[in-house]
Amino acid sequence: MTINSDREGPTALEVPDAGAALFHALAEPTRLALLEHLSSGEHRVRDLVDHMHLAQSTVSKHLACLRDCGLVTVRAEGRASWFSLADPPRLANLLKSADALLAASGASLSLRDHRDHDQLVTEEL
Repeated sequence: MTINSDREGPTALEVPDAGAALFHALAEPTRLALLEHLSSGEHRVRDLVDHMHLAQSTVSKHLACLRDCGLVTVRAEGRASWFSLADPPRLANLLKSADALLAASGASLSLRDHRDHDQLVTEEL
């Protein structure tokens, strides 16, 4: 049950709880921020590390989770690994649907809200 159903052969998550693994991947704000950044195009791990201001091992761990769920793809070029969204339109639709469900309950999935909150906390310090 990966988001990119056009793949041939077995997927990494062909188990009954693949849906739970997908939502687990989307439950982490750092992974959502990585997905948002990847929506602007393909990036090397090094670029993502610099952008996120996180350790390479942390970014790699999150990317592995997103890759295992089929949300991102990776291609090797020399010693660099380039990551991109596996299916940008479907991911956008999924996040819009989640945002609509949350809005109905008065909550929001917006990463902008999350970043604004972090900025306010930083400014207060």
